[in-house]
Amino acid sequence: MNTYDNRQKPHDEIDHIFKDLLPAHDMPERPAQIELSHLMLDAMLDGSIALCDAGTGIGKTYAYLVAGIAFLGFRTTSGLEVRPIFISTSSIALQSAIFNDYLPLLSDVLQADGQIAQPIRAVIRKGKSHYVCDARLKKRLEQVNWQKKNARAAAALLSLRDHLDMDLAAHLSGHDQKCVCVPTHCDCKQTSCRYLCFMEACDSNYFHFQICNHNLLLADAIHRGTGRRPILPDSCAVIIDEAHKLPETARQMFGVTLEAGDIRSLIRSLRNAKYFLAAEALSEITAPLLRKLSGPSHGETFSAYLPLLAATERTLSVIQKQLDGLLALPLRKSLEDVSAAVSLFSKGRPDMVFYTTEDGHGGTVLCATVSDLTAQLQTTLWNQSQPILLTSGTLAVGKNFRRFREETGLLTTSRVRESVSLSPFDYQKNCLLYLPQIPPQQRTEAYYDELTREIFHLLDAACGHALILFTSYATMSAVQERLAKEHMVWPLFTMGRNAVHTTEQFKSHPGSVLLATGAAWEGFDFPGDCVSLLVIPRLPFPCPDAMKEKEREQYDTLHAFIRAAVVPEMQIKLKQGFGRAIRTETDTCVVAILDERAALGRRYFEDVKAALPEMRITGSERVVEQFIRSAKLEDYFREGQS
Repeated sequence: MNTYDNRQKPHDEIDHIFKDLLPAHDMPERPAQIELSHLMLDAMLDGSIALCDAGTGIGKTYAYLVAGIAFLGFRTTSGLEVRPIFISTSSIALQSAIFNDYLPLLSDVLQADGQIAQPIRAVIRKGKSHYVCDARLKKRLEQVNWQKKNARAAAALLSLRDHLDMDLAAHLSGHDQKCVCVPTHCDCKQTSCRYLCFMEACDSNYFHFQICNHNLLLADAIHRGTGRRPILPDSCAVIIDEAHKLPETARQMFGVTLEAGDIRSLIRSLRNAKYFLAAEALSEITAPLLRKLSGPSHGETFSAYLPLLAATERTLSVIQKQLDGLLALPLRKSLEDVSAAVSLFSKGRPDMVFYTTEDGHGGTVLCATVSDLTAQLQTTLWNQSQPILLTSGTLAVGKNFRRFREETGLLTTSRVRESVSLSPFDYQKNCLLYLPQIPPQQRTEAYYDELTREIFHLLDAACGHALILFTSYATMSAVQERLAKEHMVWPLFTMGRNAVHTTEQFKSHPGSVLLATGAAWEGFDFPGDCVSLLVIPRLPFPCPDAMKEKEREQYDTLHAFIRAAVVPEMQIKLKQGFGRAIRTETDTCVVAILDERAALGRRYFEDVKAALPEMRITGSERVVEQFIRSAKLEDYFREGQS
């Protein structure tokens, strides 16, 4: 078979799967999805780095999985070495869906059609701390006082005799997890060890797909780039889904982070080891720092944490000296890690940038990262020879990938190819963009009152069914207080640290209103009428921090920096927030942006239009109400009324 025929066969397989097999299982044929899958396969065949921006509703997960299956078939028929494809995501939910839903369906369909003889084999890969060490589990089970043990925690611990992955034991205590997890240096050499057997299977190319998170993928890349033993086996291709999360993950992986949980965990470990004086001293001196880290930063810079870090560093230094030689290895390592991190943040380092970020649960994380992230990614990840697909719905602004390529060091890489797949949804029919003619003015004393009044009128027009996405906890709290006084007829929820619980409550109360910020801008799925009104009070510009100040130095003027870096980041974040509105082909929604800078003819009006799909625009609340009335069924207007 000649080269052309050999390359054409996997493309024919893609067409057969999407045009014949999947439609027979009630999955509609989507031309944009098929085209994207072909583009992804070509990138794999050519050894490219492909940037694939895929709009909502394209079905990019099936697109890359089918392309990957076709690519594996091509390698087999071409006599190339059998290696797995790695899929990296930033969310556990997507990893689980790929493993439990997407791949099993494709496997069943292809087996039934005779395309494959054996099921597609896949595995979810995690770090060592997620797996059980049999020797340590046996020791822990012998030590436990079962009469005093919490019943659910005891059952979870016992279940580990049947589960290698500790994440399957829902009520396992943090202490038990630390006691029984595979240690950093695992050298038991026991042939019956479940973890070693699992790793042997992973390294043997038994699995066609290995699924992991961005952290593990980057950790493996760092090992390879620095000449250390790889964590993951060699692959024939890498697929990075939710790739917009890669830069922030890389900043953390190539640096150091410190959050409240790190310190609290150390305090608990000291108490459990009966070093009560050390635990109490550390608890007392770190209390102000823990309170500060447990909440949002409220726009404070990293320097605001320095006095509290200095006091913590002194106490940790004293504890290390007093307990030198007394601590067991895991506790000593934990103490050393926290002490080193606190010392770094307290004293600083000229080749690193220090900043704060949100932890996704309303808290603050202290971060230190290398000044030149792009060089690190080039040395570790992009220098690998296998094809790499990066996909997300928010890699590009329009068709421009420049911002993402700048952040990731791909601006001048010749292997890169780009593609934009537009959403098949009819936004002109199903979506309305509301930009008030007289928006609330942030610089006035009455801003929160005006903002709340505008939001309340919109809620009245849409009969609740609303998600309000804030850019700060302060604004969210101010609006929440004022809405509570309006005696609304719709249930009102405010997202706090337990985001999953709050969103489930919101979904289970039709017609309700959810106030949210932080992680709610992406990753949460609200299909149907649940979010028929999406309100964005302020455009999501990035907060100034040390990273931005460092980047600002690369530009001649502040205006150039804002246009090249700040505005594209805002547009990408806005796209992410907008994605909460329309999740299916039949969803209908009003998107209201109340920022005066986005109003018709104002500074960022055109930037907002460029970031979002084409849709109708209005400045009239009456038109908003008419749209809702025409788009919704009668039952919609009775939901949520108290």
